[in-house]
Amino acid sequence: MSDFGVYVHVPFCARRCDYCAFATYADRDELMDDYVAAVRADIVSRRSDVPAASSVFFGGGTPSRLAPEQLLGILGEIERTPDAEVTVECNPEDATLERLRAYRDGGVTRMSFGIQSTRPAVLADLGRRHGTGAHRAVAEAVTEAGFSTWNMDLIVGSRAEGLEDVAATLADVLGLSNPPPHISCYALTAEPATPLGRDPARHPDEDATADAYDLVGATLEAHGYRWEEISNWARPGHESRHNHLYWDEGDYQGFGSAAHSHRAGRRSWNVRSPERYIERIRQARSAEAGHEDLDEPTRRFEAESLALRTTRGVPVEAFDSLEEIAHLVRVEQGVVRLAPEGRLLANQVIVRLRSAERA
Repeated sequence: MSDFGVYVHVPFCARRCDYCAFATYADRDELMDDYVAAVRADIVSRRSDVPAASSVFFGGGTPSRLAPEQLLGILGEIERTPDAEVTVECNPEDATLERLRAYRDGGVTRMSFGIQSTRPAVLADLGRRHGTGAHRAVAEAVTEAGFSTWNMDLIVGSRAEGLEDVAATLADVLGLSNPPPHISCYALTAEPATPLGRDPARHPDEDATADAYDLVGATLEAHGYRWEEISNWARPGHESRHNHLYWDEGDYQGFGSAAHSHRAGRRSWNVRSPERYIERIRQARSAEAGHEDLDEPTRRFEAESLALRTTRGVPVEAFDSLEEIAHLVRVEQGVVRLAPEGRLLANQVIVRLRSAERA
């Protein structure tokens, strides 16, 4: 059987971070009960169409805004394989031992925590709510709750952050008695219509961001983490199964407002607001807002684009020439992979794929 994923979008947040452009809301908590009921009903109505999930991912928004019994009620409706990976994104301030134990007892196998930084000025610039000691509290709680695999997210690129701050955050995280076996690091992006995007003085400097990213990669790899995708490093055996489903252009079904799905070359997305999603499900209507059917050239281009972002790479035959991008890639045994200095410039490599001309 092929792997199949289920994604559940939880659109509620206590506060929107200054860089966030996702479909999340800090003023809709009164909808939680109705939203959970709608997601559960949606899952039940699609059971005959959705295979057993080998991975389930609760993202957002902030899934930990839901009470554990609400989240686990949704999980209980999802048919899963016996070895399914189940991941929940959790804000550090929500990571109580009681909550994490409830998740673990309820079938969650993996946690993901958005730490972003341990430096107070950086956290303030990003609009994050948790304190600078969150990494320690999270590591202690997730270990005591019995999770054997989990990850922390970091962000680089804040104007309030220097290389010394990046190094200090890495030292804080890697110096834990139980450091996260999987670490993601994302380059900050000034999305339009966000507080960050509306203030040009706060926009990330590309060169400084690249230097910070390079420092993260070199430090993690020196500490036994293997680079697996542009923004992800993991110790052996701790790779995210759900992430690889996306990177391998696998099939997955999304539930909840703004959730996306991909089934055999058909990409679809649900209505964006939780109110509309609840209304659609109550009326026994599809929550789908739109879709696109990918033709074969487009699917080939997307598959190669995704492969280039990972350690898999693509055959050298996927390019007409590597001359203009030789400094951004490495070629080994007929496979082209991004060089460390090419990871943040992946788009310059991707547009030179032969399949890009046909997509």
